[in-house]
Amino acid sequence: MHQQRDGEFRRTVTLLDATMVVVGIMIGSGIFIVSADIARTVGSAGWLLVVWAITGVVTLIGALSYGELAGMFPQAGGQYVYLRESYGPLVAFLYGWTFFLVIQTGSIAAVGVAFAKFTAVLFPVFSETNVLVHMGNVTVNMAHVLAITVIIGLTWINTRGIRIGTLVQNAFTFGKIGSLIALIVLAFVGYNHRAIELNLATLWDAQSVQISADGSVIVTILSGMGLIVALAVAQVGSLFSSDGWNNITFAAGEVVRPQKTIPLALTLGTIMVTVLYLLVNTAYIVTLPVRGIPNGTTPFEQGIQFAVADRVGAAAAEVMFPGVGALLMAVLIMISTFGCNNGMILAGARCYYAMAHDGLFFASVGRLNKYGAPAAALWVQGIWAGILCLSGRYSDLLDYVVFAVLLFYVLTVVGIFILRWRKPRLPRPIKAIGYPVLPALYIAASAFICAVLLVEKPNYTYPGLIIVLAGIPVYYLWRRRTAT
Repeated sequence: MHQQRDGEFRRTVTLLDATMVVVGIMIGSGIFIVSADIARTVGSAGWLLVVWAITGVVTLIGALSYGELAGMFPQAGGQYVYLRESYGPLVAFLYGWTFFLVIQTGSIAAVGVAFAKFTAVLFPVFSETNVLVHMGNVTVNMAHVLAITVIIGLTWINTRGIRIGTLVQNAFTFGKIGSLIALIVLAFVGYNHRAIELNLATLWDAQSVQISADGSVIVTILSGMGLIVALAVAQVGSLFSSDGWNNITFAAGEVVRPQKTIPLALTLGTIMVTVLYLLVNTAYIVTLPVRGIPNGTTPFEQGIQFAVADRVGAAAAEVMFPGVGALLMAVLIMISTFGCNNGMILAGARCYYAMAHDGLFFASVGRLNKYGAPAAALWVQGIWAGILCLSGRYSDLLDYVVFAVLLFYVLTVVGIFILRWRKPRLPRPIKAIGYPVLPALYIAASAFICAVLLVEKPNYTYPGLIIVLAGIPVYYLWRRRTAT
């Protein structure tokens, strides 16, 4: 075990707090958007729900598997620590490098800008069209200003200690859960007969839809292996929308009885989000037809497939509440993205803190302030996330690393097998449920999705691999620096 040099974290995070971190980070803006792309990929209500169900099962198996690792290594750093203990410092650094460079900070930037975009629905002054500075390739608009302001504000709040951070997290997570439940109930109560008829008529008729350069619609009927490949490709959006469940492991050093609390929080949180996501998509299906037309003049005609800017949630709300639906959905997404960003800011800094204690990040990042918070780690993360906001490239970067994120999840679960072989006597307060079958199933399913993405979406997967591999020379340069 690696000992902390600058005092211990304060163990104040309860099971409720930990579960709200899991739920709050998983539910961001994706659930309101990515169903459009999934609907274009699989083309029917039944298969849309199957995609989300597969994601839920894969995520839950991953979370159950992480429970064993969380019990073995109940310290700050989470997944970074698991990779270090399984494979050594190089692989752990490559994860930490990608996590800092793109995964966490890019997500913080993207969610921050999403918050600003939906704030602009209520307050147009924060629109992306309200440009303040334009110099060459750099453009600063009011959406950037608001996103960076929120990131700075949440970073400062979290420098005041974990208790304040978790109080903010609990409040906004309860708010988003309540709002989603209200949306689901209202959709079921005021269901649209025509939408249900259209969706039932094509319930299992799988097809992919693409828009050609001349604007024509290209429809491909899916069956057999083509359908299996489509289901795997569709996982990009749903898996990204369900990501972040592992973040609570980074804060293990501050969790009360982490050996039991973290595995339980991972399980409860992923189950709650999976159920909510399936119900939200069912709410979309009873409100809008899955299939639509690109040039439709109403949200109903456009359907889930061609919702304006893929904003399925806003389209459903507009059908349910004509004239005010978009405003109501904007408020819900603001609550959701604000809470999501707080959780990511809180948790992410603990990963860099652990890296610093291994000599793989700046030494100052491995220190705690008087509130027991890794303030330097928080500010370094916030500054880089702010730069990514201004770069406007965070969206592309996140597309690139979806493959890398999944790859590191696979490596982490493989680590369970490695550690059982190499360190059989290490205490395991909680063992992976269904071992070895369920962890092996997770590895196989995730590896298959990775393989499909390598073939079907090379423009996204290979740049992600390049970002990861670029960390190898950085690792050796850093090691040389710290050795002198």
